[in-house]
Amino acid sequence: MRSSGDLLADRRYAYGRSAFDEGDWPAAADLARQALELAPGFTAAWFLLGEACERIGEAEASARAEALAAFSTARRLDPDDALGAGLRLVGLGAGKPEDAMSTAYVRSLFEEYASRFERHLRQGLAYRGPELLHDAVRRACSLLLRPFRFDLVLDLGCGTGLAAEIFRPECRRIVGVDLSPAMVRKAEVKRIYDEVEVGDLVPWLGARPDGKADLVLAADVFVYVGDLAPIFAAAAAALAPGGLFAFTAQAHAGEGVILGADQRYAHGERHLRSLAQEAALEPMLLESAPARRERARDVPGLVMVLAK
Repeated sequence: MRSSGDLLADRRYAYGRSAFDEGDWPAAADLARQALELAPGFTAAWFLLGEACERIGEAEASARAEALAAFSTARRLDPDDALGAGLRLVGLGAGKPEDAMSTAYVRSLFEEYASRFERHLRQGLAYRGPELLHDAVRRACSLLLRPFRFDLVLDLGCGTGLAAEIFRPECRRIVGVDLSPAMVRKAEVKRIYDEVEVGDLVPWLGARPDGKADLVLAADVFVYVGDLAPIFAAAAAALAPGGLFAFTAQAHAGEGVILGADQRYAHGERHLRSLAQEAALEPMLLESAPARRERARDVPGLVMVLAK
């Protein structure tokens, strides 16, 4: 995708990428067009053209229209949308927010992010999602008069295992899944999981035996998922009676789900309650709790624990 197979087109694209990184949007757009004259099916060059025109289009309406056309072409050429053209289209007012972020894009994002993931989260964003979940689940167990101890825990979007590190003392078995092979390799090195696999959340949950898990966790995963209904249903099926489903989510004050300016999904409180009801899960705890900070400000967040 990052190569057209034409050396001259690739060279034009590389120059254009450098121009974009230096803030020269017109030059980047012109070089992307030159690359596309040589290789009309070059997805990355279409995406670069869209990025450059999007920046120019802040002042020129015609450039915004070209950005929309370029991103639309990039998405057509790559239906899996590993570059994230869908996100850019929604940002420009085209497309449904809940369909914007593809599985391939999220996988690609974390393949590139894995080497600096923990350092960036913990030091750069003051991330504390696992700690919030641990405390919330402990308090939910107290409300239910059940031990804070779990036979089988499923860790969705497990990343490098930050949640598993916190929950490990309370688990007999903990099994993780993540889209990114690079993240899974990082988690394997820690030896905190009994099993950790590469997979997509809903199919992975669907392949597990129904009614066996005591706890399903999702720490800062739903910022990458627009439609949560299939995950709620699959988590409910995986849980044993009395089992818990606990997660953090980015929040917004309105209804439903939105795609924020940070290109992350935010879910409304009433929307989450409605999804819980549809999945026959009972809310035990729902609290405002920012899991991270960006630009020295808390990002609005929620922590929720549901019981089957």
